[in-house]
This record gives sequence, structure tokens and C-alpha cells, in this order.
Amino acid sequence: MRIMGLDVGTKTVGIAISDSFGWTAQGIETIKIDEAAGMFGLKRIGELTKEYEVHEFVVGYPKNMNNTIGPRGEASEQYAEKLREKFGLPAILWDERLTTMAAERVLIEADVSRKKRKSVIDKMAAVMILQGYLDSKKF
Repeated sequence: MRIMGLDVGTKTVGIAISDSFGWTAQGIETIKIDEAAGMFGLKRIGELTKEYEVHEFVVGYPKNMNNTIGPRGEASEQYAEKLREKFGLPAILWDERLTTMAAERVLIEADVSRKKRKSVIDKMAAVMILQGYLDSKKF
């Protein structure tokens, strides 16, 4: 049984999966969505949920720096609720402040081209979200 981490945006969702022990997170893909059109990528998430035997979701929760919840945080709350309703599994909201910036910094330091960074940034942010959650469970 594994945990799926998701970095939810308006146009893409980065996906990460834990190993079966719940120790490490690996990025697997970024799926295209269209939040405005009500297309949330749930079909593909369902396929991955079956393939990896996922038993829990961790959704990035972009709080404001002053700890308030803005429009993107509310969108994450709604996405987590859609996951709960569709799959009947827990969907935990996990504070993701600065993970996208941290992911971009790691990719820049690794000398990844701007074009390549754009294609992997959401997946890398999902890894950071999920790894933070996994690390918190170890203590």
C-alpha cells in the first residue's frame, strides 16, 4: 500500500508515489487538467491509484505566509474533497508553502534547462510535498 502526493495547479497536477514502506517519494508524472472547464484528471489518478495500490492521498495545501487560506488553498481543499468522494480514500492536506520555489531552486542548481524545468517542476513539487509528509510520520 502506497501514498500518492499531488501538487495541484490550474492546468497540471504533479504526481508522486511513496515506496511500499512509506519512506521515500518518487515523482511519476504530471497530468494535464483544466480546472476552469471542470476537468480534474481523476480518470488518470484512478488508474495510478489502482496500479500502485494507493491507500491515501496527500494534497499540497498552499497557505499564505501569514497562515491564511487564499483561493489556491480553497481549490486544494475542493480537490481533496473530490478525491475522497471519487475514491473513498483519505485525502490529507499538507502545507506546501514554498515547495515549488524549492523545487525550482534544486533544478536550477542541477543545471536543468528552463524548458526541462517547466516540464518537471510540478512532479518535483509533488515529491517534496509527499516526502515532507512521510518524514513527519517517522517521528
